[in-house]
Amino acid sequence: MTARQSLFVGGSWVEPDGGHYEVIDPATEQTVGWAPEASRDQVLAACAAAREAFGPWSRTSPEERAAVLGRAAGIIAGRLTEYASLAQAETGATTGTARGMQVGVAAARFRRYARMEPAEWAIPPQINEAGPMGRAGVMGALAVRQPVGVVTCITSYNNPWANPAGKVAPALAMGNTVVVKPAPQDPLSVYRMAQALEAAGVPPGVVNVVGGSGGETGAAAVASPDVDMVSFTGSTAVGQRIAEVCGRGMKRQLMELGGKGAAVVFDDADLGSAVAGIGTAFSFYSGQICTAPTRVLAQRGIHDRLVEQLGSYARWLKVGDPREPDTVVGPVISAGHRDRVESYIELGRKEGAVLVTGGERPDLPRGFYVAPALLAGCTNDMRVVREEIFGPVVAVVPFDDEEEGIALANDTDYGLIDYVWSGDVARAFRVARRLRAGGVGVNTVGRNMEAPFGGFKQSGVGRDVGSYALHAYSEVQAIVWPG
Repeated sequence: MTARQSLFVGGSWVEPDGGHYEVIDPATEQTVGWAPEASRDQVLAACAAAREAFGPWSRTSPEERAAVLGRAAGIIAGRLTEYASLAQAETGATTGTARGMQVGVAAARFRRYARMEPAEWAIPPQINEAGPMGRAGVMGALAVRQPVGVVTCITSYNNPWANPAGKVAPALAMGNTVVVKPAPQDPLSVYRMAQALEAAGVPPGVVNVVGGSGGETGAAAVASPDVDMVSFTGSTAVGQRIAEVCGRGMKRQLMELGGKGAAVVFDDADLGSAVAGIGTAFSFYSGQICTAPTRVLAQRGIHDRLVEQLGSYARWLKVGDPREPDTVVGPVISAGHRDRVESYIELGRKEGAVLVTGGERPDLPRGFYVAPALLAGCTNDMRVVREEIFGPVVAVVPFDDEEEGIALANDTDYGLIDYVWSGDVARAFRVARRLRAGGVGVNTVGRNMEAPFGGFKQSGVGRDVGSYALHAYSEVQAIVWPG
């Protein structure tokens, strides 16, 4: 896996002007491969290639585009073992996560948009009714969907397969062309996706991949005058900078940003189910997911039992080599990120929280590991409760009644995914409707992959997944005529 990767621009694999940089396996600290450093000129060339390809691609039929996506899904699924091995080496994900949640989900997303229904890409003529047009007569009207144009897709490091697939597949399905800027920590998987799309018959320039180790690559891909839309997954701070650039150029935006999900657990909840759900979600992929319930709001009647049981659950989770079949928690992405997670755990203790369990480095010879940490005795004004840590750290805050629980859950800058556990289903749904979050799980941490996904407040702009992604990557056009 130590080959030097090329860029994918205009249907050709080209050598990077800036040379290559090393990609490190976070579990072994060994070299996975060498990723390309695109120059600004090469990024702009990719954007120009996407602009040139947009006209012909947007005029193809939805069925033709779907056929390409279907072939890509088949290629990715057929190379599951090879692609998952690379994803695991780049990210430190467990074998099950790399195979199922990364490469497997990517194949499923391409397949899903290959099977889209006509009603999903064409608005029914629901407004095709005569309306007043003054003395001259009446007007008919029809609403249709049109592709946005060239889309810059900037992807996150925590899922180098499912995340870009969730952008590229619906964007292509709607007739857009794309320039993908992969995360610098694990870009090699995204280039494999480009290879699969090339083999599936995507025309030159429709998909381009240009990466680099710094922020300059993404900045150029956002600012290019050839780009009409930016789809970004990452931190709120970077999203804010991208939004400023997009605002100057009136570029469309789809942003999935940070999260600090609240899990509101009431006295009448099935405590075992709540503990298992929270424990599984906050430690999944070493806590490097924006949807994790990292703020647990526990009603006082069950607070102590929840802390005890969640601590036992965290201690039960095996931390270690992600290639071992019984490993649950692998490494975080880098040494620098491990230091950041550890600094938050120490900060929590200084703020007055009690470290119930975890936070230490396991006795392993190599790798960037942090044992899942549980902080209790927290208050909602602590930084460990308010700021996204993006690691296996969960903080517990007590509350007295329903109103206080809702107020604490909403007292945050974020609003991506929250959770409610209660034996009273009517109350659970009542509370869910009052939570200021883009999604709410009721007695579950599971996801419906057709449900809209996105955030309130500083957790993002827009919605994707399922049909909502097709809406996100399209413009609505009105066509009118004399009645």
